[in-house]
Amino acid sequence: MAGHFEATPGGGAAVALDEVEIAILRSLAVQLLELIGPGDEPAEGADPLAALFAEGPSEPPTDPALARLFPEAYGDQDTELRAASAEFRRFTENDLRARKRTDALAVVRTLDALTITGDGGAVLELTGDECRNWLGALNDLRLTIGTRLEVSDEDEGEAGSLYRLPDSDPRKPMVMAYLWLGALQETLVETLMP
Repeated sequence: MAGHFEATPGGGAAVALDEVEIAILRSLAVQLLELIGPGDEPAEGADPLAALFAEGPSEPPTDPALARLFPEAYGDQDTELRAASAEFRRFTENDLRARKRTDALAVVRTLDALTITGDGGAVLELTGDECRNWLGALNDLRLTIGTRLEVSDEDEGEAGSLYRLPDSDPRKPMVMAYLWLGALQETLVETLMP
């Protein structure tokens, strides 16, 4: 089980993690929460139904990582498509942000609930719902790190080139985290396949 998820009865998954891995995962999830930003809480006494239908932003984020997490729906080549994308974003981005926050919070909470054993590790056991949260968060973390590293589709196809970075390259730790998160994500997907 070390290093990869395995299926558990009831549709869940489990993975053995050491203290360093737990700390890295938690730190990355917290950073993702900070990037996504806090949710808009309805004002005291405000109609909760009205809050459900609050409109979000119509402009794409300027931060490249946020733009990757909240992409344009229809591209931006012509005026009509830009207008459709803005309209779509206005009605969907708040919900998408809330879901991404929920996923990242689930990662933090499940990691915080772990009890480290004498050997410096723990077994993380996830329910089916927690697995879905983790998949979303792992995907968002990889998209964010990949954007910051400027990983292209060609780099994805040639993962070996990412492994061949010299140790002196300042991107090396983030590349290793990116590749590790990809391996975790892949094994989690495999455990959920029928």
